[in-house]
Amino acid sequence: MAQFGFSEVDVFADGPLSGNPLAVVHDADALDDASMQAFARWTNLSETTFLLRPTSDAADYRVRIFTPGGELPFAGHPTLGTCHAWLGAGGRPRDRSAVVQECGVGLVRIRRDDDGAAFEAPPLRIEEVDPALLDGVLRAIGVDRQHVREGRLLDNGPVWLGLLLDSAARVLAIEPDHAALKHLAKVGVIGPHEAGAPAQFEVRAFAAPIGIPEDPVTGSLNASLAQWLIPLGHAPSRYLVSQGARVGRGGRVRLERTEDGVVWVGGRSVTRIRGTVGL
Repeated sequence: MAQFGFSEVDVFADGPLSGNPLAVVHDADALDDASMQAFARWTNLSETTFLLRPTSDAADYRVRIFTPGGELPFAGHPTLGTCHAWLGAGGRPRDRSAVVQECGVGLVRIRRDDDGAAFEAPPLRIEEVDPALLDGVLRAIGVDRQHVREGRLLDNGPVWLGLLLDSAARVLAIEPDHAALKHLAKVGVIGPHEAGAPAQFEVRAFAAPIGIPEDPVTGSLNASLAQWLIPLGHAPSRYLVSQGARVGRGGRVRLERTEDGVVWVGGRSVTRIRGTVGL
């Protein structure tokens, strides 16, 4: 049995044990696909990542991202958490202005600041939702169509059916039928909080098709929601999301669309566990 460095990182944390945990296996080039998938299934976390040598001269490291049900080309909380773990293990970026991660969607830039770090959202494809699919999803989450302001398929690596609801309270009240959603789509819902609330929006992510009934805090979904909603005027160019309340978490995600049209997705990461893992 080979030994590998291991970290468990609390991502998008707003306090102790409040974010989305991420398992990170360091220097994992010797592991094959089956071993990576088996370990991701065993951790039973939303995602487990494996740090590898980059294949691009422009990248600082390469990462593979696995859920209990399969591999993803990109995901947000694994991007920030893996970068945090890599830096914590002594990684030094080639460029002081940004860390460059290589993953299934290509190269992703990550900038560090006083509030943690933020990744540059990868390109987004937006498509209309088939009416039959939308009807099935709304039945599965128990939301009437009259409460849906917008709905689209959002693809930035993972594909989400994004729904803008009329209020954060409506988002928090959802009691999803995960068994039904498993055969429909990964669904992300967002709704605005009332003025004066600590965060401007509430988000929930239902990902039963990949073995995750509700993801605590989700960077890829928040990235695609911001890329979709800010240009439409449904969200300001800078805002704060709260996510995870219904699963006992208190995640916070910072979204910003800069003048050049780039969306940055940020939050704090804290290493909770360091050690080795035998695989």
